[in-house]
Amino acid sequence: MRRFWVLVVLGVTLWPATGQPAAAASLALTEREQQDAIRLGRKSVVNEAFGGEWTSLNGAGETLTVVTPFHRLALAARNAAFKKEPLKPRGISSVLKETTGKLTVWVTLRGAKSDFARFLEPALLDGKAEIKPSFVQNERTALRGEDGRYAARCLYVFPAETLNPKGRFTLIVRDPDEKEVSKFTLDLSAMR
Repeated sequence: MRRFWVLVVLGVTLWPATGQPAAAASLALTEREQQDAIRLGRKSVVNEAFGGEWTSLNGAGETLTVVTPFHRLALAARNAAFKKEPLKPRGISSVLKETTGKLTVWVTLRGAKSDFARFLEPALLDGKAEIKPSFVQNERTALRGEDGRYAARCLYVFPAETLNPKGRFTLIVRDPDEKEVSKFTLDLSAMR
């Protein structure tokens, strides 16, 4: 019996606390990670900083949001909590089906013309290899801002099987002439 309690205390001590950032992005969630994501999403309705872990800016003021399976499930739980509804099992399985094994990246790019983003091509660099996306959706008609520049929201999906969940990557966005248009750093070890 004493051995049992030692194991319980040790397990509780070593297990990361709920709501604490993980040491790596979870690209396929365990049952425990699913519950942690749902709990975080529910609690986040009173947290204005929700999403900061997955969002960054580059030097040009452009925005990058990484949508890991954990982030997407937490967001679904947050949306359900705003409606004062529970996240249903069907909703959980739908989120997991659409995100498991994928790393989704939303990027807001800025340019001089309304169609500047139409033919842009992204790639993830890990220092050794260039990883091409499995899906690209560039906004064809960007919105004009008050400063006269245009902002385009672009969606890039990368296969997760070759990605190190503790890795640092550089997202490069190039124009059709292979000229670099934008650049972001993704540190998967800093997000769940």
